[in-house]
Amino acid sequence: VAVAGRLMPSFIAVVGSLQVAATVFAPVACALFIIALAWPLQSSLQRFMPKLLALAVVVCLLVLVFVVFGSLAVRAFGRIGRSIVADGARFQELYDQLAVWLEGHGIVVASVWAEHVNVSWFVRIVQSVTARLNTTISFWIVAVVYVLLGLLDTEATARSARSALSPAMADVLIDGSAQTAAKLRRYMLVRTVMSLATGLMVWALAAAFGLRFAVEWGIIAFTLNYIPFIGPFVATFLPTLYALAQFGSPQAAIVIFAGLNVIQFVIGSYIEPRVAGYALAMSPFLVLFSVFFWSYLWGLFGAFIGVPIAIAVLTYCAQSPSTLWVARLLGAPGRPGADGI
Repeated sequence: VAVAGRLMPSFIAVVGSLQVAATVFAPVACALFIIALAWPLQSSLQRFMPKLLALAVVVCLLVLVFVVFGSLAVRAFGRIGRSIVADGARFQELYDQLAVWLEGHGIVVASVWAEHVNVSWFVRIVQSVTARLNTTISFWIVAVVYVLLGLLDTEATARSARSALSPAMADVLIDGSAQTAAKLRRYMLVRTVMSLATGLMVWALAAAFGLRFAVEWGIIAFTLNYIPFIGPFVATFLPTLYALAQFGSPQAAIVIFAGLNVIQFVIGSYIEPRVAGYALAMSPFLVLFSVFFWSYLWGLFGAFIGVPIAIAVLTYCAQSPSTLWVARLLGAPGRPGADGI
């Protein structure tokens, strides 16, 4: 307890610094994450072409992936947002009917919602999200600069660590970094495959029920599935509301809601953990805490990067006997290299 009491002010100071200086630390975290994913390709290309040319190829591929991914997401959200604005009167009428029905069944909170939550409020949320997407350009420019520098200096940094640190500390740093990078690549591969499967199944479900913008709902489900808990919830909640407005039938909306939840549960809670394997296993508490803690600090990007940061912390904890208990307690491998990485 005494130790925890002494460490708490330092922890609060670190958390405050991360939040206040988010514009500095968030791009760095993003760049380290991208470097972990891209370094094997950079290293392979350097074997048969100049280092700078290999770097240019890697950066061009990264930019292409981000542009394609971002364009699909913005287009999907944009089409649905324009549809909501165009049919605003229809959505407002259905919402008012729902509020009256809830009040008739004794749910008094509906009257509070009716005062503060309406279609105009939802439209403002959509516009706010769109504006925030536009402000991320500077973030990604800074992150790309860090990626360029990081990919150029990765090998030099490893050599500097060997010369500046003790052999034991250098091994912990370098081996921990290598294992973390391998786990992050595995995490993103699994997450991408599962997100693609989720998007395809959501598209098929929406098309089968005749829900408008079936392709867009699939793209949104694919995109948001990269954010644990929050993403699947939004990807389930939004189509359900739209189905209620389109069909005007609570029964149809409930059926679609149930189908979407079955998809999310089967893929997210049954298939994905088995595909990811024990190497990426973490306690549900840690996953949930990581998502909300980092989203509180860094917003939407924090919700995405929270789990990779937790993977990195647990991997480094597994390198030292003094912190191995943390890795075991929260679900990381019991010893370095236990997962075969």
